[in-house]
Amino acid sequence: MAYVDGFVVPVPRKKLKAYKTMAQKAAKIWREYGALEVRECVADDVSVGKRTSFPRSVKLKRGEVVIFSYIVYKSRAQRDSVMAKVMKDPRLAKMMDPTKMPFDAKRMFWGGFKPIVSA
Repeated sequence: MAYVDGFVVPVPRKKLKAYKTMAQKAAKIWREYGALEVRECVADDVSVGKRTSFPRSVKLKRGEVVIFSYIVYKSRAQRDSVMAKVMKDPRLAKMMDPTKMPFDAKRMFWGGFKPIVSA
């Protein structure tokens, strides 16, 4: 059964190009270690809800945009194996310096998910 990691992150619009560059490099690393699919998606039709929404979830500030990302794996076991390798990869370590990231990692959130519908 497939497994999915999902991420939501606020990115300043002026740093969107830098984020895309970083995401492309990271996606390559994830794919090298076995991820089946990596998607980075910029909010296009996302409004602020009364109680909850993507913008509220990351405390979106003026000049920022929400990025929704996901990575697909063959299974939870394969995901755990891929993640262990990715986290040790020195190319990723260079990108993970919080002072150099093109977004506020403190407002990012993520999690692992078991699909219940696949079409």
